Amino acid sequence: MIEIEKKNLVENYVRAYNAFDIEGMLKDLHDEIVFKNITNGEVTLELKGIEAFRNQAEQVIGFFAEREQKITNFVFNKDGCEIEIDYRATLAAGLPNGLKTGDKIELKGKSIFHFADSKISQIQDIS
Repeated sequence: MIEIEKKNLVENYVRAYNAFDIEGMLKDLHDEIVFKNITNGEVTLELKGIEAFRNQAEQVIGFFAEREQKITNFVFNKDGCEIEIDYRATLAAGLPNGLKTGDKIELKGKSIFHFADSKISQIQDIS
């Protein structure tokens, strides 16, 4: 895949994420998608397959009143690409970690994307 194709897939995914559009998030994902969330160097969530990804996306959507990933940088390599993001969200529900309804989350992170068959095959969200 060329860089512009990778960039388009990633931008479409992020746009759908920000809009709470689960079908839009899924449309460019490989059926065997592997998703990992990594916080402070520790894997806090790992999903395999499009249905597991869909289920997780549907479960967490109600936690947020609003959320936005803003891409601040793209870095491409032969295997995929990495984006740097500014993330912000407002909670619509309290979380087990003590955050409450209305609390705001702001952080910087990065996401690493890999591709197969012209689709996103792996995502690692790192914060």
